[in-house]
Amino acid sequence: MSIQEKTILVTGGAGFIGSNFIKLILNQEINYRILNLDELTYAGNIKNLKDIEDNPKYKFIRGNICDRDLVEDVFKENRPDVVVNFAAESHVDRSIEDPRAFLDTNIIGTYSLLEIARKCWDLSGNNHQQLINRFIQVSTDEVYGELGEEGYFIEETPLAPNSPFSSSKASGDMLARSYYRTYGLPVIITRCSNNYGPYQFPEKLIPLMISNALEDRELPVYGNGLNVRDWIYVEDHCRGVLKVINNGKIGEVYNFGSNNEEKNIEIVKIILNALDKPESLIKYVEDRPGHDRRYAIDASKAKKELGWEPLVDFEKGIKRTIQWYIDNQEWWQEIKSGEYLKYYDRMYKGR
Repeated sequence: MSIQEKTILVTGGAGFIGSNFIKLILNQEINYRILNLDELTYAGNIKNLKDIEDNPKYKFIRGNICDRDLVEDVFKENRPDVVVNFAAESHVDRSIEDPRAFLDTNIIGTYSLLEIARKCWDLSGNNHQQLINRFIQVSTDEVYGELGEEGYFIEETPLAPNSPFSSSKASGDMLARSYYRTYGLPVIITRCSNNYGPYQFPEKLIPLMISNALEDRELPVYGNGLNVRDWIYVEDHCRGVLKVINNGKIGEVYNFGSNNEEKNIEIVKIILNALDKPESLIKYVEDRPGHDRRYAIDASKAKKELGWEPLVDFEKGIKRTIQWYIDNQEWWQEIKSGEYLKYYDRMYKGR
C-alpha cells in the first residue's frame, strides 16, 4: 500500500447501492482500497461483485456490523481511514411486518460501528480535517416524513419518520450526530431520494415491476398509485457519496436528489410501455399502513458545496435500468426463485 493510499471500510457492500459504490471506486479511484463487510442477508448478493472479486484493492469480509468483536478486529487488522455505512434493512413493507431486524441493524449496528471507530481512531489531533478518518452515515429522505403537494426536503427539515424503517434510520442518524458532537468523531450524514438502477433487489418498485412484467405477472400497485417519489440513478448517488468523502465538511448533512418526481403509477406505465406489455397487468392492492404521500429532495447544498450534479436524467436512467434487467434475467430469476439464498449459504456459510 502506497503512502497516499487510503482504506475505505464499506458496510453492506454486497447490497444494491453498496456494490455500485464499490465498483465506482475501483473503476475511478487509484488511491483507495476497499474492505467490504457484509453479512449477506437476503438482499446482499455476493454475485453483484463477481467481476471485481480478484481485484487486489478489494477484500470481502463476511460479518454482521452488530458483532462488536468482529468489527473491532476489522479495524485493528485493516486500519480503515474511512467508514461508509450502507449496511441497512431497507424495505418498508418488511419493517411493518417485523421491525426487530431494522432496530438491530439500523440502530445497534450503527452504534457498533460508531463506538469501534471512536475507540480505534485517534481523535486527539486534526487528522480528520486532512481527509483521514471519516464516518459517512448513509441515510434516506424518508427520515423527514412526507411532503404535501409542494415543497422540498432540505438538510434542516425536522425529522418526522412514519415507518419502523425510517424511524430506525433516523435513530441511526441521531446516534451518528451525537458521536460527532460528544466525542468529536468525524461524522458526515448523507440522505438520498429513491435509488434505482442495476442490481436492485426485486422487492422494490422498479425492479419488481420490470421483472414481473417480463414474466407477464400481475404488477401490484398500492392504493391508487398516486404516491410521488423523487428518483435518482444509483451511480449519481454513489458519486455524491464519493464527493462527501473527498470534500464534505465534518458534522454536516448532505441531501442528494435528481428532481425526477414521478407518481408510482406513472413509473409502472412507463415500464409497461417500454416492454410493450398491456396495462391490464396492473393490479391495485390495499395500501400499506402509513404510506407517505410524497418525497422530494432539494440538493442545492450538495451542488454548491461539493460541486455535485446528477448526470443521468430519468428518461435515460429508466431505459438503462430496464435494459439491464432484460440482459440479466438469470440474476433476478435466481433471486425470485430462492436459488440464490441456497447458493450463498453453500458458498459462504461459516465465513
